[in-house]
Amino acid sequence: METVDLARLQFALTAGAHFLFVALTLGLATLVAVIQTRATVTNSPVHLRMTRFWGQLYVINYAMGIVTGLVMEFQLALSWSGLTEYAGSVFGAALAIETLVAFFIESTFLGLWIFGWGRLNRWVHLAVIWVVTLTAYASAFWVLVANGFLQNPVGHELVDGTLRLTDLGAMVANPAAQVAFYHVLGGAMVTAGFVMAGVSAYHLRKRTAEQELFRKSLRVGVGVALPATLFTAAIGGIGFDTLQPAKMAAWVGDTERLARVQAEMVAAHGPGDYLPPLGWVQGGAITMLVAFAIMFFVSGPSLLLMLFRPAVRGFRPWHWLLTAMIPLPFVAMLGGWVFREMGRQPWTVYGLLTTAEAMSPVTDGQMRFSLAAFVTVFAVLVSVNYWLLARAARLGPEAVTLGDRPAEAAPSPVLTF
Repeated sequence: METVDLARLQFALTAGAHFLFVALTLGLATLVAVIQTRATVTNSPVHLRMTRFWGQLYVINYAMGIVTGLVMEFQLALSWSGLTEYAGSVFGAALAIETLVAFFIESTFLGLWIFGWGRLNRWVHLAVIWVVTLTAYASAFWVLVANGFLQNPVGHELVDGTLRLTDLGAMVANPAAQVAFYHVLGGAMVTAGFVMAGVSAYHLRKRTAEQELFRKSLRVGVGVALPATLFTAAIGGIGFDTLQPAKMAAWVGDTERLARVQAEMVAAHGPGDYLPPLGWVQGGAITMLVAFAIMFFVSGPSLLLMLFRPAVRGFRPWHWLLTAMIPLPFVAMLGGWVFREMGRQPWTVYGLLTTAEAMSPVTDGQMRFSLAAFVTVFAVLVSVNYWLLARAARLGPEAVTLGDRPAEAAPSPVLTF
């Protein structure tokens, strides 16, 4: 592989791994906030315990996601300095807003939520988790504004060989960003819904003593999964109208359209291969669509089954199926991400800056070492996150520490002389 291919592979693996954390974080934050709202309004002990159980899984995933997310920022400077020098003033503005506003507020209020159990007024504590959720949305939005600019560069001008931001409103209203934001948000809800349903089904299949908690959790997960799947598919259909001509031509495999796009690009930018890799584009899209089809055909009947309490409590084949479905939304999210990003090649900023031009001046040896190091670290992080999540989910509510008040310190003995 050439050095630029190694750099692309490194960013693809690390960004893809981070994307898995993001999908679950966005969806779980929303469901935890909704469940806590029910617990706060009704003073329901079951919903309060549900909040603590699912909230602990959310916190574990969020903490590991932070570590992987920071690597994305470093890689822009380490491997893609050509991109930051050429377009950093434009797409970097969105990333700066995401970091300095959305992420800092989100992490600060998450700390208040974690350590505020039993210390904050219950209504204030509820408001805190909603701030966490809304700022998580804001964080995702600004990241996709930056990515949308790379997909469809708008609101800029070229000054002395570099891009300058001239219209923030156009960048924010970019269809490539807007559609992607709602599509990712829907996908996150699908992910959280199937994870909640699958974990609950696991405990019900094991004849857990926490029947009421996991019965309600399964109903929440299944109740979210179907409408979220339909919403995500609908937004994805709208998104086909925002695709670059080359990506659409690669997806449908139309040789005439591919030849026409290639000729137009050569006329505009000079000799070169301007077509994306058909195998990756079609493979990513097919993976996404097949996964969504399976989730739709499972979530539809599941929505009916959840209406019958005996089925929720004791229909073990259904429980097995829901548990087995847990990885599928992650597969769909990764397939869609491959389709979106590989379809932009060979451009980093579509029509303006190629991937080869965006790369830093690093040697082949340096990139191979960097790739090995990052892949090793990320493999460890993903493995640790999976182990922590699986362990916490398997142990159930009895092992939850989120919301526990620390034991009062014993009084020191009085020393007498």
